[in-house]
This record gives sequence, C-alpha cells and structure tokens, in this order.
Amino acid sequence: MTLLDKYLAECPVIAILRGIKPEEILAVCDVLAGEGIRLIEVPLNSPEALRSIGLAAAHYHGGSQLLIGAGTVLTPIEVEQVAQAGGKYIISPNCDAAVIRRTVELGLVSIPGFLTPTEGFVAAAAGAHYLKLFPAGSFGVGYVKDIKAVLKAPILAVGGVNSDNLGSFLAQCAGAGIGSSIYKPGKSLEQIRQDARALLAALPASRNAK
Repeated sequence: MTLLDKYLAECPVIAILRGIKPEEILAVCDVLAGEGIRLIEVPLNSPEALRSIGLAAAHYHGGSQLLIGAGTVLTPIEVEQVAQAGGKYIISPNCDAAVIRRTVELGLVSIPGFLTPTEGFVAAAAGAHYLKLFPAGSFGVGYVKDIKAVLKAPILAVGGVNSDNLGSFLAQCAGAGIGSSIYKPGKSLEQIRQDARALLAALPASRNAK
C-alpha cells in the first residue's frame, strides 16, 4: 500500500488547487490538512506550480500529514520536473501511455484521465494505478457503475463533483477530486475551511475520517 492509498482510505478526497500561488500554498495546505484532507493536487497550469509543489513537499517532508502531487501533467518531461520538485503522484486530463510509463519508472503514482473503456484499458495496460474519470459529473454515477463491469482499476471521479453528489460517486469510486468547491483564487482561508468542512460532512459515515 502506498502512502496515497493510505490517505485516500482515510479521506477519499483530493483537493485540486488550480490557480494557487507559491506564497499561499502552505497556509492553504495547513487548513486542509487540519480538516482531514491529506491529498493535494497542484495543476501545472497554476502560477509557478513546480515551486508550490516543492514548497509543500519540503514542508511536509515528502508525505508526513499531507501528500502533494501535480495535475494537468501532459508530457514525460513534466513528469520528471514534478518528481524533481518532490511531487508524489501524477494526474492528467488525458490518457498518454508515455506519461504513464515515465510516472511508473520514477516510482510515482499514476492517475491518468479517461472517459471511454478503450482509454481506460490503454491506461491500465501502460501501468496506471488509478483512473481519473473526467468529466464525471457530466456522465453521472450510472456511467461509472457500467464501466466498472469491465474496468477493474480503481476510479477517481473528477469534474462536477460536489457535496450534493459526492456520496453517490463514492459508492462506486475509490475517491474524488474536488476543485472550486474547496479552493479557487481569492477565497479566504476561513472560507476554504468552511467549504472543506461542509464537503467532508457529505462523506458516507463509513468513510468519514472526521
């Protein structure tokens, strides 16, 4: 079991901090960790994303209390940059076998995006550890249930997941990635705390780490 597996079992939420800046990364991570969210994604299209990843990785000693990873990773070179910065998992919006293979070679957790069963099988064959269904909200929980009949890799629901449908998705998925419902640029730390608390209150009782 990887540290990501452990944290996902404790709290099946990955907070997506799209647009976060290096000067605020530690304060936001501290708030989320305090509420029980242990997995943080910094998309690479955020300002100075690699610097933010490096700051968080150093502050949490590579995984104590909180594990940092990168999102919107599109090339093997970006995988290498994330690894050098201290990120521990690679999340992509698409299924690219070269990105998946490089992720696995570097000992990181691979979470590529997929939509169709074909993409899911390609990702699994390349070595993906989890499959990120995106956009999950547009297709719904029924779609997840249907594709799980053939795809055996654990699925994370991302895109359009919120406190209203989180419980339903977690009945079929290993976890969920949550973006603007938790963080968006300009949101205060107290609002982030309140929104994280409200989201976690929607977790099924058997999976609620609080």
